[in-house]
Amino acid sequence: MKTIGLIGGMSWESTAVYYRLLNEGVRERVGGLASAKLLLWSADFAEVADMQARGAWDEAGWLLANAGYELERGGADCLLICTNTMHKVADMVRHETSVPLLHIADATAEALTQSGARRPLLLATRYIMEQDFYIRPMRERHGLDVRVPDAAGRADVHRIIYEELCRGIVGFQSKARYLDIIEGAVRAGADSVIFGCTEIGLLITPQDAPVPAFDTTALHVRAALDFALALPDARVAA
Repeated sequence: MKTIGLIGGMSWESTAVYYRLLNEGVRERVGGLASAKLLLWSADFAEVADMQARGAWDEAGWLLANAGYELERGGADCLLICTNTMHKVADMVRHETSVPLLHIADATAEALTQSGARRPLLLATRYIMEQDFYIRPMRERHGLDVRVPDAAGRADVHRIIYEELCRGIVGFQSKARYLDIIEGAVRAGADSVIFGCTEIGLLITPQDAPVPAFDTTALHVRAALDFALALPDARVAA
C-alpha cells in the first residue's frame, strides 16, 4: 500500500471527512484490520482564508508547495490538496514536488464523463465559480458545459461555505437554499450537480438532489485509493 500525503486544514471539517473516507475505503477494499497509510499537513485556515481574500495566491501557493515538499520528504507517494479552491495553486505544488498530485477536478470530470452527464451545475466558493482555473479545464479538456448560479446564488453559496460549513454549522435554511438553487438550475437545463467544495457534503447529500450529484470529496478519495492500492506496475501521471 502506498502512502497518501494530505494537504489539509482548509477546513479541518472536510479534512476529517477525508481521513474517515480513506480509512473506510481501505477497510472495504482490503478487509480485516487494514487502514490507510497517511501523512497529514494541516493549515491554519484563518491564515489561508486571509490570503484568499487579499488575492495573495502566490503566498498561499508557497505555503502549500512547502507542505507538499515536507510530505514528500516524510514518505508520501502521492499528494492530495484536500480542498477544491486551493487547486488554484496546484501547479506551484507540482513544481516543488516530484510525486503525483491527484487533482480533484480531474477525478470529478472523469466521473461526470463516464456517467454521461454534460451540463453540470457547479456549487463552490466564489473563487471557483467566478474564475476560470477550475472551470476552463473541465470545459476544454472534458467537453463539459459547466454552469454556475446567478450572482445572488453565488453569493449565498459562498457565504454558507465560509460562515457556516467551515465552522461546523449545518442549518436547515441553508440546505433549503442550496436545493432551491439546484432546482432552478435543473429547470434551466442542468443535468447534474457538482459539490465543488469539500464542505458541501456536510450540508446536502447526492440523494437530496433531483439530478445525479457528484461529491468531489468522495471522488478525490476514490482516486487516492485507486492509486494507493494499485498493482505495483500501475502508472499515474504526475
